Amino acid sequence: MGEFFETIISYFEFPFVRYAFIVGILIALCSSLLGVTLVLKRFSFIGDGLSHMAFCTMAVAAVVGLTNNMILSLPITIFAAIILLRSSTNAKIKGDAAVAMLAVGSLAIGYLLMNLFPTSSNISADVCTTLFGSTSILTLSLADVITCIVLSIITILFFVFFYNKIFAVTFDESFARGTGVKTNLYNLLIAVITAIIIVLAMNLVGSLLISALIIFPALSAMRIFKSFKSVTICSAILSVSCTALGILTSILAGTPVGPTIVAADIVVFLAFLLVGFILSRIRKAA
Repeated sequence: MGEFFETIISYFEFPFVRYAFIVGILIALCSSLLGVTLVLKRFSFIGDGLSHMAFCTMAVAAVVGLTNNMILSLPITIFAAIILLRSSTNAKIKGDAAVAMLAVGSLAIGYLLMNLFPTSSNISADVCTTLFGSTSILTLSLADVITCIVLSIITILFFVFFYNKIFAVTFDESFARGTGVKTNLYNLLIAVITAIIIVLAMNLVGSLLISALIIFPALSAMRIFKSFKSVTICSAILSVSCTALGILTSILAGTPVGPTIVAADIVVFLAFLLVGFILSRIRKAA
């Protein structure tokens, strides 16, 4: 056991491992905070559509030779979030249809661009890295880490300062609107923050697995806890723990980072599902 911990500590001597942990934990924390709201508001589908749009924008950024693809992907993904939000309320093309169109279209265009204008000799590896995260989080630069820290702080501050408004909009939007809360504004802010999290998480789990990072911790927490605050706190703890475990396992076992983190989330979800089932039986028996 001592050798195991010594091995782990030795890995942290490398900057890229420290960068991966910092970014991974921050993304996990941010995604879990808004994940509960997205699940309860039936906005989980937004993560899927935005993640595919982010894939498309990263393909465009690679084609035009941008060294920092976030310059292009962040504003376009935020714009897509606003469009999806409108489609879920009063647009002619409703939410699920709009997400399907955006997801399929973005994936197709992104892959087509990567084939028509290849930036390397191994297109399959590039696509796999973008879709599933691969080891891209282990190649982060200091600038990437600083960008992630700044955007994560903005996300956390938004959630902390507007917690009561988010709570009101999440559970009873009609009542919140009646009490003077600008529900459309807060829904817009939630969509924009979600877009930021999606772009940040691209390097961690890839575009196809981002929804799992947002949804699984929230669903796991809901199996046991019932209050909004308890679910949010538990979701944050689970998300950070699974991400840390996934990154560590990935480094030690040589597995892809994204799928390893999602696998940890799935195991925890199944465990909480079982515990929740047992607790419900005990309550009924009592």
